[in-house]
Amino acid sequence: MRARATNPLPAVRGGLLAMAAAVLVAGRALAQTPPPQATHPDWRFLRQNEDWSKPRPEPRTALDAIKHVDLSADGRTWASFGGRIDDRLETWDGFGFGARTPGDTDRFNLFRMHLHADVHFGEQVRVYVEPRTAQSSDRDLPGGRRVTDVDTLDLYQGFVDFVAPGGGTPVRLRIGRQSFQFGAQRVISPGPWNNVLNSWDGVSLQGAVAGFRVEGLATWFVPNDPTGINTLDVNRALYGVYASKATTPKARGLDLYLLGTRRPNVAINDTIGDEFRHTLGVRSFGSLGGDYDGEVEAALQTGEVGEARASGWFAAAVLGRVWRDVWAKPRVFGGGDVASGGARAGGNVGTYFQGYPLGHAYLGYLDAIGRQNVMAAHLGSSWHLAETTTLTVTGHALWLYDDADQLYTVGGGSTSPGVDPTGREVGQEVDVLLTHRFGRHLDAYLGWSRFFTGSGVQGPGVTGSDVDFVYVGTSFVF
Repeated sequence: MRARATNPLPAVRGGLLAMAAAVLVAGRALAQTPPPQATHPDWRFLRQNEDWSKPRPEPRTALDAIKHVDLSADGRTWASFGGRIDDRLETWDGFGFGARTPGDTDRFNLFRMHLHADVHFGEQVRVYVEPRTAQSSDRDLPGGRRVTDVDTLDLYQGFVDFVAPGGGTPVRLRIGRQSFQFGAQRVISPGPWNNVLNSWDGVSLQGAVAGFRVEGLATWFVPNDPTGINTLDVNRALYGVYASKATTPKARGLDLYLLGTRRPNVAINDTIGDEFRHTLGVRSFGSLGGDYDGEVEAALQTGEVGEARASGWFAAAVLGRVWRDVWAKPRVFGGGDVASGGARAGGNVGTYFQGYPLGHAYLGYLDAIGRQNVMAAHLGSSWHLAETTTLTVTGHALWLYDDADQLYTVGGGSTSPGVDPTGREVGQEVDVLLTHRFGRHLDAYLGWSRFFTGSGVQGPGVTGSDVDFVYVGTSFVF
């Protein structure tokens, strides 16, 4: 491994450790404080999944008064209003393994605001509208301001729901622009770490079958135009079925899915052409008995890229153990991820296509590598220092699955560094994350990640240096 000759961030990392220590001490006094009595639905990242159908007495804040507004005398027509404001400051040194053009050191700010109106006409019709704006200060790292950084003013979601009348589990038809968050988000996610979130235009149908919540969809991806109006791309389709059964005290949760994707003119390990993929997957999650929990997810892919056949697969597993009777309720967890790569460049494609995942959550917060042609192992622990304060430390080790294939970014594209044929080591990463909730509406977080670049990472325009990433952010939800 190569270490950087200098590191301009010791003061920032020292401040992070000092803050963690201070919270650790304060947490002993705060840990015994009981949480406030919950009288409102929990916030959801996809705000349309919150249920504000019943008026809530005695709102805890003035903002709660807009969560259920009757629009008719009989109360059958009502509306809910809300929003979310996120702000994050990022500081980088060694970005892109020491990319030289235009530079590998920078500090910039990301800001986004979502507002929504949710109007219900009885129990059968619903109209939901969620506009957004996303902004970024100047970003002098390679790529400049990315397409996922800025969207001046546009529609994130806007759909109409029709619910079939009758008893039992309702069947819901949704038409319009919408976003999806399936399972552990390894395959389909809104992409919450991106400043501009993912959305699709089309239809989805939701119901229940044999204890499973089942959602079918036929949609097209909506790429972001930072200054214009976002419109769907008819060549980037997402369709299929996702079924999920929740955990119970007596049974683990289970997800089953078959999803299809279409993308135009892709390049994967020197094979170029339009891509069609079908992904068949399964996920098992929940308690393993006592204080142990675990999760396993795997998927197979078939399809084509241009005139070549395409196949791929991925598997992931996590095992955890929590000590509920110990101060801070520590949880230790570990696991691994692997996704196939191509055995040779050109011709048939063996590289797994990761879809639209939340890559940030699984292969390191620094987002150095995506879930394609990768092997990774991680070990970590989390502590609830107080009722609303959590500290998590995780270590990752990453390798390429096949050194005949490339190193892929968290966005799915190939990155400039190659890998020395004598080894597939990409590197190791350490992530430290401290989160705190200030009441119902405001969250804050502070993190530091360091990537120790492996000796095999090399390429034109990079130095193979280690990478430091420090970030601080807030989220205000109402």
